[in-house]
Parts: sequence; C-alpha cells; structure tokens
Amino acid sequence: MGVLDGKVAIVTGSGRGIGLATARLLSEQGATVVVNDLDADVAREAADGLPGETSVVTGDLTKSEVPDRIVAETIAAHGRIDILVNNAGYTLDAPLHKMTDEAFDRMLAIHTVAPFRLIRAAAPHLREPAKQERADGVEVFRKIVNVSSISGTFGNAGQANYAAGKSAVVGLTKTLAKEWGQFKVNVNAVAFGWIETRLTAVKDESNVTEIDGQRVQLGIPEAAREMAALSVPLGRAGTPEEAAGGVFFLCSPWADYVSGQTLHITGGAPGGMTG
Repeated sequence: MGVLDGKVAIVTGSGRGIGLATARLLSEQGATVVVNDLDADVAREAADGLPGETSVVTGDLTKSEVPDRIVAETIAAHGRIDILVNNAGYTLDAPLHKMTDEAFDRMLAIHTVAPFRLIRAAAPHLREPAKQERADGVEVFRKIVNVSSISGTFGNAGQANYAAGKSAVVGLTKTLAKEWGQFKVNVNAVAFGWIETRLTAVKDESNVTEIDGQRVQLGIPEAAREMAALSVPLGRAGTPEEAAGGVFFLCSPWADYVSGQTLHITGGAPGGMTG
C-alpha cells in the first residue's frame, strides 16, 4: 500500500527528467498518474514504465485550449483530481540587453500563464468536492505544487525572462494558498537549484529540442557548471529523484498543514544557479 492510494495526479512535463522522476515516485506511492509532455512518444514510453495506473495527455501547455483538455481528459478517464504538479518548462537564456520580446514572453507563457490556466481549469474539481466534505464535517486535502527555481527566488544573470516567470509562479502560489485554504487545497512551490537535467547539462549541439516548431538550445556552459559545484555545500548536483522527493513531500499527508510555502531544494546553496 502507498500513502497516495486512490489519488489522481497530473504531472506536466513528465516525459523525462524531474517530471518523470516525480511521476514515478507518485505512482510508486499508489497514485494514478496523468503523464503530460510535448512529445507523444516520450510521454507514452514514460507512462508505460510507471508501476501504477496511468493515462497520457500530450500537448503544448502554452496553447490556450490544452490546459482545459488535460483536465477534461483526466476527469473522463479517472473521475477526479487530487494532485496537480506544474513542472513543465525550459530556458531561453540571454543577457537582458540582447533579449527579444519573444524570448521574454515565451518564458512567462510556460512558467506562469500555463500553470495559471491549468489550475483554473482544475478549479471545479478541487473546490466543489471540498464544499460537500466540509458540510459532512470531514477534511480531505488536495495538493498543488508549482515548480519554481532559485533563479526566481534569488535571480540569475542571463535569465531575466526565466527568473521573472519563476518568480511570478511563487506569487501565484502564495495567493492561491490564501484563496483556497478554505477548501483544504495545499498550494506550495519548490525552488530547485542545480539538478542534473537537460537544462543544466553541457550546452552543446547535441542538447537541443524543438518547441512550437523552433529549435531551442538547452544547457549551460561548462565553466558555469564548474562554478556551480563550488556553490553547493553538499558538493554536487542533485538528481531528478532527489528533486522529486521534495515534490512528493508536498503531495503527501505529512504536508497537510503546509501551504503557501516555497521549499528550496538546492543542496544547501543559497542561490545563484539555474533550477
């Protein structure tokens, strides 16, 4: 038996990296997991590798209709939503004076607007059951975890757009915790430091992806990776599984009295590196 038996969790960007590690941990603990990713093949492979019940909803979260579709397909397949993890994202780095409007807007779209739309779409399924539960005198806690970064909580050179989006999602988190506490919805954020993913791997020709038909360079320069190691008291980058552990805690019953918080998962680093 797992501590999340009977729960239904949506995890965005869960085809690989931290999202996949989170989906696996929630699945191992009994949750039914809805896997979301841009790449349908990657999403299906990820879902097939999870130990528990799954379903897949692919699509670009920055398209206005996709968050509504994710929620609608989740309800059609599983009848409820108990956990929502807004994890999907990527980086488009440049110094501010060279940054385009498009690069700035795209970071806000995926890191702030997409979580807002998905939460709004899920609202009836998180709020309405709580009204009946309150009338019956019972408490059932539901969970929202928004993924931020220490770039959003401390800032990071070359990431004005990413930092702005990740900072905004912290404000969204704190506001929603106040609005939905009455419905026993715990709303928290995690701010990752240096975690080994495609975003923090070496920046080279092999580390690229395609988003909305455009080639996107991922990763950071090797010199920045070397400096990052010096800033982490634990002496190394975190693994996706270690990052997922913090998300799981906030989704678990042990976090029922935790809301409106940002949990920094950084190996002790006070700030400065990208999540």
